Amino acid sequence: MTQSAARNTRTAEMQDRQDRQDHRSHQDREDALHDVRDAAAFVHDLAQQARVHITDAGGSRMVWRRFGAGPHVLLVHGGHGSWLHWVRNVAALSARHTVWVPDLPGFGASGNPGDGALQTLVDTIVAGFAQLPVDGPVDVIGFSFGGLISSHLARALPSVRALALLGPGGHGGVRRQTIDLLDWRRAPDAAALAETMRHNIGAFMIADPHKIDALAVLAYTESCRHTRFRSKHISRAGGLAQALDLLDAHDGREQEPMPILIAYGEHDVTADPAAVLAAFVDGRPHRHGAILAGAGHWVQYEAHDAVNALLCDWLARDAASRGRQ
Repeated sequence: MTQSAARNTRTAEMQDRQDRQDHRSHQDREDALHDVRDAAAFVHDLAQQARVHITDAGGSRMVWRRFGAGPHVLLVHGGHGSWLHWVRNVAALSARHTVWVPDLPGFGASGNPGDGALQTLVDTIVAGFAQLPVDGPVDVIGFSFGGLISSHLARALPSVRALALLGPGGHGGVRRQTIDLLDWRRAPDAAALAETMRHNIGAFMIADPHKIDALAVLAYTESCRHTRFRSKHISRAGGLAQALDLLDAHDGREQEPMPILIAYGEHDVTADPAAVLAAFVDGRPHRHGAILAGAGHWVQYEAHDAVNALLCDWLARDAASRGRQ
């Protein structure tokens, strides 16, 4: 083979490899676009199943989504969140319950609270809840910052039957985050924004990179973009132990202490799950702890099948127990 023919052959091979690489890159982009469209369609279809209620308490507008029918369950999302924190749980829980999923004041589609205090937030939620068509007791389930809020709501709302906290903030213990978050507001375009959000989810929310799908990125991105309330300093200031102890004391005057479930993902970077459960659950028969293997902070998304089963069983057992009293 002449040198010229050899060069032509190598050039053709390189061009062929480049063409195949371009095709794979194009196919990857097409697959990613398909996933994004599926995620958007999933959220749209779920939102269409909701009945939307608007409350206004003291000038603070709240948007509540209601799903299903049956005993009432209130889901309280976390910081930098919205109702989309529960996007993987609504269908399972609403199969047998009336599920109320608000955007908290200062988050999502809701208006702002009067100020940035935790008590103002709790009071606003309680006032809004009073305007909803809720008859009978309610079970409260809170995630992250919403777990701390829920520990206060369980005492402030009427007829709360049981409380479940997923990766709750306010525990006052150690945190295990090792990867810094990136400033998503500096992302120059949609692709960079998605990549930044994917990084932040991996750093803070989901332990297994393979579980960071288009739906997680969509839910996380939309929630962050519409957050105005600053919750981090409240979550890190502690207060959960005191709120739960007050709840026990409040219940103890009239009846058996309220059943409380506290669950963390094994790799939750916001806490040391074993240490928190030892401090908050051990020696208290009405409190129950669970650690979900392999999961991170956003445990109800990453391990949604396991968490849905855990919550459905918890709600069913509590209802049966209360029925016998």
